[in-house]
Amino acid sequence: MIRPIIISDANKKSLKIKKFFSKNIRKNKSLKSNLVIVIGGDGFMLKTLKKNKNSSKFFYGINSGSYGFLMNKFSTKHTIKNLSKAKMITISPLEMIVKNKQGLNKKSIAINEVSILRQSRQAASLSIQTGKKTIIKRLISDGVLVSTPAGSTAYNLSVHGPILSLHSKKLSISPISAFRPRRWKGKIISDKSIVKIKNLNPKKRPISAVADNLEFRNAKKIIIKTNKKIQFNLLYDSNRSLQKKIKIEQIRKETI
Repeated sequence: MIRPIIISDANKKSLKIKKFFSKNIRKNKSLKSNLVIVIGGDGFMLKTLKKNKNSSKFFYGINSGSYGFLMNKFSTKHTIKNLSKAKMITISPLEMIVKNKQGLNKKSIAINEVSILRQSRQAASLSIQTGKKTIIKRLISDGVLVSTPAGSTAYNLSVHGPILSLHSKKLSISPISAFRPRRWKGKIISDKSIVKIKNLNPKKRPISAVADNLEFRNAKKIIIKTNKKIQFNLLYDSNRSLQKKIKIEQIRKETI
């Protein structure tokens, strides 16, 4: 019988959980053979998913990092039982195409967000379009984010972007420290939109484009769209689904 694949980050906590699973997983014969158990933090999960972007496997994350928004909570008593009853959600990533000042095109996917960031002490000068419609002619800021619903509670939330429902079929465009216009708060758009971001002054105000954690520097033009051809199957405990986590964030009150 083919057993689930277990992969983990290299830290002591992750390896300890992996050892527990390797010892106990064989007791449960109801688990999917195309299951991948991912032990680590959100960053490790994102890295794993990108490596398996053409896979039809099911991914069940177990948190051994700090926040672990994309992961499930580990319990020696309940995790294996929860795993056999886990609910699936399917998400698609953003596809980012970057043209740099040398005229070369670079491509990557982003599960959480694409970040356009100033590359020097000078603020970025950007224009943003969706299709043929201009969203903003000239944004002077530290940058801008384009976020998926799954990533809307990550960096997007930190820059005061909106939290999107997992099934909203929307994307969020959020400025980072907008200087002009100061009161522009961004825009929510359809996930069918094609976002075009142009650096209006690449010589004086260089920018970088970052897909989750992969950076391309000296970007002149960035095209961002949802790639529906790629679908990641994520598994969550029935009482802690990703959608439920997003709803909790929507009503959470910050404490200092």
